[in-house]
Amino acid sequence: MKYMATYDLMETARTTNQWLGATAQALGSYPAVSMVPNPFFKLVAAWGEVTERTFARMVAKPDWNINTVVGADGRDHIVSVEKVVERPFGDLIQFQVHGRPPKARRVLLVAPMSGHYATLLRSTVASLLPDCEVFVTDWHNARDIPVSAGKFDVEDYTLYLVEFLRHLGPDTHVIAVCQPAPLALAATAYLAAEDPDAQPRSLTLIGGPIDPDAAKTDVTDFGRRVTMGQLEQIAIQRVGFKYQGVGRLVYPGLLQLASFMSMNGDRHSRAFSEQILRAAKGEAADHDKHNRFYDEYLAVMDMTAEFYLSTVERVFKRREIAQNVFEVDGRRVDIAAITDVAVKTVEGANDDISAPGQCIAALDLLTGLPDEKKASHLEPGAGHYGIFAGKSWRNNIRPLVLDFIDANSGTPGSGRARLRTV
Repeated sequence: MKYMATYDLMETARTTNQWLGATAQALGSYPAVSMVPNPFFKLVAAWGEVTERTFARMVAKPDWNINTVVGADGRDHIVSVEKVVERPFGDLIQFQVHGRPPKARRVLLVAPMSGHYATLLRSTVASLLPDCEVFVTDWHNARDIPVSAGKFDVEDYTLYLVEFLRHLGPDTHVIAVCQPAPLALAATAYLAAEDPDAQPRSLTLIGGPIDPDAAKTDVTDFGRRVTMGQLEQIAIQRVGFKYQGVGRLVYPGLLQLASFMSMNGDRHSRAFSEQILRAAKGEAADHDKHNRFYDEYLAVMDMTAEFYLSTVERVFKRREIAQNVFEVDGRRVDIAAITDVAVKTVEGANDDISAPGQCIAALDLLTGLPDEKKASHLEPGAGHYGIFAGKSWRNNIRPLVLDFIDANSGTPGSGRARLRTV
């Protein structure tokens, strides 16, 4: 599979489906066909509209679309996204709220690198902005990074987090969502040993696989069944001629998307069938519930092959974080070195990706941290997405996280903050 031809073939199939959708939409929209007393052409146009949009979104990086935030003064304040640190494989960005006094809470939101862009956390950012200064790790699409930029694996990812935390300073509170949770824990432990003054004040780990074996899911079961040789053979491809990263070995986002879709195939199939019928009846809209969700869900990015393979091998198979034997640049990262940073874990009772037990395992590794600096929360009825972006996050988890930040801040805020509409 390590051929540019296979990557280009997959891209050709995507482009062809996008073209077929656009063609069907145009064909079904001719004025002449409206004279035919049959809904067939309306269905053709609706199918084309949904199909063209679906396949076009797969290679488009979504916008943040966070334009204003309501301040304590009741006014709308303009929000701009600014790059604070620029690196080849990812930037540290800040959501700058203009005309508002700086907030005491400084939050680094560590976005997952698991096939989607950091914009997957759009609603999370929007919910935090009224009460925090928000920084986010904005990871780049590997297909757009030239081979000359070098490699990027789990150790490089950890060192990126270390660099970002050093830049932000010790008054930072880290919130790591899903995939980066074990590496955010490792980065904090690295700083505890190498640069204690740069440690964050608190670390909140949300639905992350600290110990994948603590509770089995389809994800962990797949990691156990497939050997690294098989995985490299079936999942890794070379970027084709269309992109700047031509020749780079990657785990393509389109393969990851196929994996995502197959986990809930019936639900996705029903959602698209219903959307086609809504479009045929004129009930679909550019920003309706379906399009808001799938415009983000379908927008996928490639991961470097070394990052994907090292994550599977070192985090899932060898469980280096869970067994506290993880190394960065030849140095063992001892989780027990964390003695001052308050750590909270958040899990969803119905999480089928990082099941309950996987994330809270971090607290057992923190043998050097006093119990009063440890906390955990299990959200009843919440799935994986809900614990960081859904109703469970907005109504229950977010207030608890802000309280945790305030309780472990040198300049605490005003207690539990009220969520304002952005």
